[in-house]
Amino acid sequence: MSHVPFNRVALAGPELQYIRQAVDRMHLSGDGVFTERCSRLLEQQLRVGRVMLTTSCTHALEMAALLLEIQSGDEVVVPSYTFVSTINAFVLRGATPVFSDIRPDTFNLDETQLERHVSKRTRAIVAVHYAGVACEMDTILGIARRHDIPVIEDNAHGLFGRYKGRSLGSIGDMAALSFHETKNVTCGEGGALILNDPSRVERAEILREKGTDRSRFFRGECDKYTWVDIGSSYLPSEILAAFLYAQLEAGERLQARRRDMWNRYFGELQAWANRCGVRLPIVPSECEQSNHMFYLLMPSPAARQAIIAHVKTLGIHATFHYLPLHLSPMGRRFGGSAGDCPVTEDVSERIVRLPLSGGLTPEEQDRVLSAVTSFA
Repeated sequence: MSHVPFNRVALAGPELQYIRQAVDRMHLSGDGVFTERCSRLLEQQLRVGRVMLTTSCTHALEMAALLLEIQSGDEVVVPSYTFVSTINAFVLRGATPVFSDIRPDTFNLDETQLERHVSKRTRAIVAVHYAGVACEMDTILGIARRHDIPVIEDNAHGLFGRYKGRSLGSIGDMAALSFHETKNVTCGEGGALILNDPSRVERAEILREKGTDRSRFFRGECDKYTWVDIGSSYLPSEILAAFLYAQLEAGERLQARRRDMWNRYFGELQAWANRCGVRLPIVPSECEQSNHMFYLLMPSPAARQAIIAHVKTLGIHATFHYLPLHLSPMGRRFGGSAGDCPVTEDVSERIVRLPLSGGLTPEEQDRVLSAVTSFA
């Protein structure tokens, strides 16, 4: 029996052709023709001011922390139910994470609990669009503006998702994207920082170029470049950018395929889910999701383990998702303890993610559906 993987990349077509073009140009380091094409295309597609490609979403978040001048003693509010990079970027600068619980419907930051986590030391709020479904951004931004706190969108899951007609990533002060192998559009490893405040662009260029004003030099704005600020090397190679450009060009087609798969899961699993006490994903009416993942919320932790084991015997790779950050060894060092985020703790023990990727074939999805619905 063949194995149905949890993730398989879908190729758009011209990836190798574009990589060949990059090699022929003999400019393989960052900020070449394909980097420029990717950045401009994303700016057009998302209707944002400035996009800077990075080597990962993690590095985009690290740049955001640098731009905000996060330092020891600062606090950053973040959902406990997220990937470690969301908060690690700020902890690296000395910040203390303040873990907030999630909504029971979307598993996003619970905006009704947000304000009680805000203090005089809060320097940022990170809104994670879980599964590519938007957070309740109007409320989050309202709270942030009252307290003069920047909002960072962790949009690793949500490329091409929307909130009330606005592209995810265009709403907060800054946003981070991911082009990891598991994402809807990929170059293996990669990311981008979105800057919605033009006043941050010049310094972001410097931080991204190892703390130098090299970008100004290449534009002819100075006769030499030098070290002017802190920074690091966040530029992806042209080979990665060439691969990514092929994917971005085919973005609508890749998204349509994932949307069809997601809708098929949702439609064909409803009767089984109702019968077995399983909850399917909830997408609020104001949100146009990215169809990044499809999950099941099982009635108990035991049922979660049982269905993962069941579908494994049929050659299907299903998996759980995040462990609560506030209960991790690092989270406990910052004061996290059991009961702090009860929804996060509950969801983390019951969620199951099904295979959903651009490379999943209709026949493989048939097998996944058959395996799941045979579990009782």
